[in-house]
Amino acid sequence: MATEIERKFLVKGDFTEFIKKSTRIVQGYLSSVPERTVRVRIKGDKGFITIKGIGNDSGTSRFEWEKEISIEDADNLLKIGEPGTIDKVRHDVQIGKDWYEVDEFHGDNEGLTVAEIELDDENQDFEKPSWLGKEVTGQSEYYNSMLMKNPYKNWLH
Repeated sequence: MATEIERKFLVKGDFTEFIKKSTRIVQGYLSSVPERTVRVRIKGDKGFITIKGIGNDSGTSRFEWEKEISIEDADNLLKIGEPGTIDKVRHDVQIGKDWYEVDEFHGDNEGLTVAEIELDDENQDFEKPSWLGKEVTGQSEYYNSMLMKNPYKNWLH
């Protein structure tokens, strides 16, 4: 079993000079209950199925299992999934020795940009660039599975 340890932040400034790679992602869910999510994702030219468990008290760590599947299988699974999809561009951003995944959301979540950093340990130090905003780790409204149900366009800004 694998454990994912990550911290999540809103993005408040321009990070574009640090982008190393960008990939479009379309994803949906076969199950989005808090105790377990089953995600189907098309990332560039690859398909994936991912199961995530419920997070710990801080929301920093949780079980994650992922397998690559064919694009055709991913497409077919998206068709039978829960209503709605997430459409975003993921930017791989390097700051010193640290790597962030910065997601710029489109469609119903247009205007939302979130940065995540995966860590080896919950207490690991990492470089925080000036464009990193408020930490939203463990705030379920920022989970992709919740953004599908209550998109950013519906929030009071």
